[in-house]
Amino acid sequence: MMKVEIWSDFVCPFCYIGKKKFEKALASFSAKDEVEVIWKSYQLDPEVREKKHDKALDYMTETKGLTKEAVEEMFQHVEQMANEEGLNYDLKRTIPANTFKAHKLMQLAKSKRKGDLVEEHLFSSHFLEFKDIDDEDVLREIGRAIGLADTDIESAFTEKTYEDKVSADIYEARQVGVRGVPFFVFDKKYAISGAQPADAFLEVLSKVKSES
Repeated sequence: MMKVEIWSDFVCPFCYIGKKKFEKALASFSAKDEVEVIWKSYQLDPEVREKKHDKALDYMTETKGLTKEAVEEMFQHVEQMANEEGLNYDLKRTIPANTFKAHKLMQLAKSKRKGDLVEEHLFSSHFLEFKDIDDEDVLREIGRAIGLADTDIESAFTEKTYEDKVSADIYEARQVGVRGVPFFVFDKKYAISGAQPADAFLEVLSKVKSES
């Protein structure tokens, strides 16, 4: 099996866009059944909750030093990119969230072979449903929606195992030179950074397949 490792964060708009572009490439790849996708945790801003912003516009203006007009222009550009992938973003309505607990839920889901499912639900909850994915009740709802048992969901919040898995992914990201997400590593040989066109992903998939 070809292994594709993907580092991403659930509040990263480009990560959801990149996910859709990669999935488009994978769907047209002749050996897609021989590809194992491994999701990895990454946090863009581990301290976001301490800043206590309710809306993304306030968060961006106050933490990035940008004017409201500049942020709105940036949002419009990203929303156009998302729309091209069938994603109806309205970034001003998204809620800034610390994603550590969401990543712990992802690690649990991944151990149950539900990694793809939980990634999609967490992204859509944040970007399309404008939910607070730092809220444990929201995360419980997501966990149940993908078929996780309540006892397992609670273990994701309380057991150090899942916290350690998140931290290990973030540490590994530093070791392989991840500076931003999404970041894709193909069979430990090739890497793609950012939400690149589907053709770029397909080219690397085909290259790795031909060399195997």
